Amino acid sequence: MKFDQPVEQGVFLKRYKRFFADIRFDGREITAHVPNTGSMKGCLEPEIPCRFTINDDPKRKLKFTLQMLKTSDGWVGVNTALSNKLVFEAWQNQQVKEWKKFDGGQMEVKISAKSRIDMVLWKSTKDLAADQKIGFKNLDNNTFHFIEIKNVTLGENGVAKFPDAVTTRGQKHIDEMVKLLEKGHSAEFVFTVQRENSRFFTPAEDIDPVYAEKLRGAVKNYGLKVSAFLCDMKKGGVTLGERIPVKL
Repeated sequence: MKFDQPVEQGVFLKRYKRFFADIRFDGREITAHVPNTGSMKGCLEPEIPCRFTINDDPKRKLKFTLQMLKTSDGWVGVNTALSNKLVFEAWQNQQVKEWKKFDGGQMEVKISAKSRIDMVLWKSTKDLAADQKIGFKNLDNNTFHFIEIKNVTLGENGVAKFPDAVTTRGQKHIDEMVKLLEKGHSAEFVFTVQRENSRFFTPAEDIDPVYAEKLRGAVKNYGLKVSAFLCDMKKGGVTLGERIPVKL
């Protein structure tokens, strides 16, 4: 996936108030939007190279958006909004072998009145077209493959980890996937590792042991699938790359 806006490189100075970052660029300091709600643990080293996009839309409060940071381990993609698009693009391009059997796909699908799932895939039938828009009201009448997508920026010694902070919301997502599995659907967690030089993925048990335990339990007891893909990060954009091992 290529960035729609021009990309420049500067020097990251600091992040503050979660959604703001100061960057040194072209002899001056600019403020960029940080599209990441996480702690970004292990990424926020001062005086490191960064990449950011420029959007001249006059309606935007900030014209700059932080996209990547170059840590001592390599480039890290910090824009969590890219992950869903990367995974959906990979399905459209038939990049993932196990997903080639699904000819129907949709992002952001309601699974209840209050909850959404990142992505749903299905095989078309006489009652369900490949291009049909689906919602929670017709989920019980068909079999679907549900995918929850998580962006990974945390890494230690070549090991990609998630989450980077305690996440009760993430724990809830596991519980919701278990309920879908109990109804006869298939389900998968996909971790997009936007961190170069990562050799394998594992849940960050030292940060959120409840999340790690729930994830392992869902895999062992209910058949939840867990996949991790290393992203290929270039200045002009990000693509979903090779699958890396998962160690639970």
